[in-house]
Amino acid sequence: MSFTVEEDSPFPADDGLFADTFSQDIDYTLWGQQLRIKQLFGANLGVASTVWDAAVLLCRFLELQRVELRGKRVLELGAGTGLLGTVAARLGATVVLTDLPVAVPQLQSNVSDNMPASGWPSTPPRVLPLSWGEDHNNFTSDWDLVLGADIVYLRDTFPLLIETLSHLCKNGAAVYLSSKMRKEHDCPRFFEEVLPRRFNVELLHRDEKQNINIYRAFLKRDQ
Repeated sequence: MSFTVEEDSPFPADDGLFADTFSQDIDYTLWGQQLRIKQLFGANLGVASTVWDAAVLLCRFLELQRVELRGKRVLELGAGTGLLGTVAARLGATVVLTDLPVAVPQLQSNVSDNMPASGWPSTPPRVLPLSWGEDHNNFTSDWDLVLGADIVYLRDTFPLLIETLSHLCKNGAAVYLSSKMRKEHDCPRFFEEVLPRRFNVELLHRDEKQNINIYRAFLKRDQ
């Protein structure tokens, strides 16, 4: 399989360089859906302000693989600008998009702005705060899919992410994680050593040009 992401983020993840808050809208066509995603910079959002290539790649990969989303219960972790979850909701999934509380207003704005003219085909997507390892028990474990794009980049959060994923996937949810494989952030170790301790992990796709891997994982039955 060969495909590339055309939309590159023109700004760095660290928005501390910007003295004032400003935004940039980017248009996407994914799964036949037209979306306009707002990126808000200089608002202390950090990495949550940007649409990362890993998110676009995962959208396109799921489309090419014809992964069925209509009627599925989907939760997105670290949703940021909300691209992944919004596409899923527009395709008929029942979606909950989550991120840290500081990112929720931008996330909610993008979801609301991308409601189809005819309305959501299923239950309107919900946006909720979720701090890994702290309040994951406020969420159920009856998901079909758990999605995450570029959420593996801080070593200190690895145990918290594993704990959260383990809870969300108790009833058999499939996890799709798309990640830039940054060695300096220990991303390879997470997928090769940390995640496999609790999950059966499969590498589905690698984009050599962008150094992005897409994985699917299922919680081990004895966990």
